[in-house]
Amino acid sequence: MKYTLLLALIISSCATSPRPTPQEQPTLNAPQTQDLLARRQDIVETIHGVEVQDPYRWLENWEDPEVKAWTNAQDAHTRSVLQALPVTSKLMERFSELYYVDSIQPPVRRGTRYFYVRRHADREKMVYYFREGREGEEQLLLDPNTLSEDGSVSVGFAVASHDGEKLAYSLKENNADESTLYVMNVADRSVSEIDVIPGMKYGRPAWTADSTGFYYVHLPPAEDGNIADRPGLAEVRYHTLGTSYKEDPLIREATRDARIFTGIDLSRDGRFLVHYLWTGWHKSEVFIKDLEGGGDFVPAVEGRDSLYSMVVHDKNIYVLTNEGAPRFRVMKASALKPERDAWKEFIPEFEDGAVIENIQIIGGKLVVVLTRDVVSDILIYELDGTLVRDIELPGPGVSLGMTGNPEDDEAYFSFQSFTQPQRIYRTSIATGVTSLWNEVQVPVDPSPYMVEQVFYPSKDGTKIPMFIVRRKDIKFDGSTPTLLYGYGGFSVNQLPYFRASIYPWLEAGGVWAVANLRGGGEYGQAWHHAGIREKKQNVFDDFIAAAEYLIANGYTAPEKLAIRGGSNGGLLVGAVMAQRPELFGAVVCAVPLLDMVRYHLFGSGKTWTTEYGDPEVAEDFRVLHAYSPYHQLEVGQKYPAFLMLAADSDDRVDPMHARKFTAALQHAQGGDAPVLLRLERNSGHGGADKIRSFVESDAETYAFLMHVFNM
Repeated sequence: MKYTLLLALIISSCATSPRPTPQEQPTLNAPQTQDLLARRQDIVETIHGVEVQDPYRWLENWEDPEVKAWTNAQDAHTRSVLQALPVTSKLMERFSELYYVDSIQPPVRRGTRYFYVRRHADREKMVYYFREGREGEEQLLLDPNTLSEDGSVSVGFAVASHDGEKLAYSLKENNADESTLYVMNVADRSVSEIDVIPGMKYGRPAWTADSTGFYYVHLPPAEDGNIADRPGLAEVRYHTLGTSYKEDPLIREATRDARIFTGIDLSRDGRFLVHYLWTGWHKSEVFIKDLEGGGDFVPAVEGRDSLYSMVVHDKNIYVLTNEGAPRFRVMKASALKPERDAWKEFIPEFEDGAVIENIQIIGGKLVVVLTRDVVSDILIYELDGTLVRDIELPGPGVSLGMTGNPEDDEAYFSFQSFTQPQRIYRTSIATGVTSLWNEVQVPVDPSPYMVEQVFYPSKDGTKIPMFIVRRKDIKFDGSTPTLLYGYGGFSVNQLPYFRASIYPWLEAGGVWAVANLRGGGEYGQAWHHAGIREKKQNVFDDFIAAAEYLIANGYTAPEKLAIRGGSNGGLLVGAVMAQRPELFGAVVCAVPLLDMVRYHLFGSGKTWTTEYGDPEVAEDFRVLHAYSPYHQLEVGQKYPAFLMLAADSDDRVDPMHARKFTAALQHAQGGDAPVLLRLERNSGHGGADKIRSFVESDAETYAFLMHVFNM
């Protein structure tokens, strides 16, 4: 999922240049001419007693030359008209200023070496470095900019061994999820020709304490080409350095259930191996193996409808769970006796509504990250449960936790907000002494803008929080172009991150808003469960209510209101547009799910059935079909201006959703508003990993919105 970014120069350019007359404005409507409309098929299926039309099923097959020709024609037209807009070149300049900046991530100590990632203002991709000692000379480790001539190869993960001598990293084609693991010798940067492991789509290595090998989750090729069931083949294996992966012993067999994710973790001392089985985003089971004591895996918890994650330290387990605590609590037990009945409460659920987001052991203490009304807090506890201190953050904003080792006093944490670019602080766990370590310099002036958090009622009366970023001197007369963003799913929080992308929009006079919809995790388990499966309509109602709030309170008007979402958020904006087309002037939909009748047959779709429901089940099907955007479009209805952003190598959400919906919307559109499809090349679900790609995509996207709203 990507968060978009914004710019300045627009107001001054509009003031000094005459505005083109309507006749001079480039047209965006050509895809609705007959030569670009997709052909329709007479396909009608009866599913659970309901007749379902699917006239664009042929667009599901990317290997069909006709599908590629149609998609390429759509993309060529979209790029030609968007690049011709006068504002696009100015936006390109501004986004380049905003995105090509220097930044650095906190270092991680392994052995005597410190590993970190740096982004350079003159390079497309982040570069991996290390130092011998904290103050040693910076040495190049891995430069993704040199891995391929066209920039299509990217780094997925990079995990150093505990002694700092080896680096396990993965490479991905076109920034897709699928990756292959390699092992580098840090001292001379040589890469092993033996330690090469394909099928690392879901896996990260968990190094042993002696750094001679690692445990990992391996995903074999699909059986008989059945991609939809492939996630169920994930298995746990162990790799000894210097051997072929084909010899790696099987540690845990595959579940053969595509709805279940497999994960592993290893205690820092290498003694306890933890195996997770996650069923969607609402349930997990945990098994622990004492590698020194022998014996098999012991079920720590299984058969319960709650989430559990564990940190193992000094023969104890610290469990973060929402069992009996919708906003999460922390339990503690012996790793030698990890069964659920032996757990004791360590930190109870907070009574003030705060949600515990994550826990970790650093410097011999427990670090706890919270959110309260969608802003962050960090607490430090002794391992006997005594509160040591509350980390003082610079203000309301976001901190994703700390970086550090269980045995090290030194730790790092970040902070950012809508108006504050990321700052990284170094702190002492023992004393609390904190200093600024690094600050990202972004060429923006946030002083004209303010952030307000409002709470508005949804259709059923539930209070929904929303952040609004705007000029301090806005006129509440409904005249301001406004961009509303949402996601609402998978317990994902929409926190007040710094988004450089919103500044061009703000500088051009726009308002930017993000609604914290149900389905997210902002208020814990109950908030998430209120927006899934048969309750998914709550998410759409929350977003519609956000739009109505902005209109009713004078921020904007329907013809000046745009909505944007990606992935699950793409489903959101597609469904809301289909249900309330008169409420919006423009829609930007990225890498979405839109055919909810067949979503489970493509990409990673089956892993999401616990979130959305299973179309193979009659009761679930009726819910899904009722809101499925692809199936709810009405021929002749006037829909808003629409821009679809798709990725050609998306192996998570199949681009067939984008193709089929665009074709259906172009056929249904009963007004003059354009329906455009833009295809990002060499790009996975998260986009291409080159800055240039984001510059071009965001410049054209905001040029589209500014053109539609005559900004």
